[in-house]
Amino acid sequence: MFRWLLVIFFVLMLVNAFTSWFKRIGFGRLPGDLNFTLFGRQFNLPFTTTIILSLVAAGIARLL
Repeated sequence: MFRWLLVIFFVLMLVNAFTSWFKRIGFGRLPGDLNFTLFGRQFNLPFTTTIILSLVAAGIARLL
């Protein structure tokens, strides 16, 4: 179980590191991605981006 926690931690660190790069190439601004401000805080719900990245990850996993 500790190994899975480490894997999840490293994956989240990688996603956080590449977030600005993803925004630069257009992810997070696709149709279906919700960005709104509520009580002075910015919220981002990237539904379409999540689906696309999941399909890419599944395709890569299938090739390996």
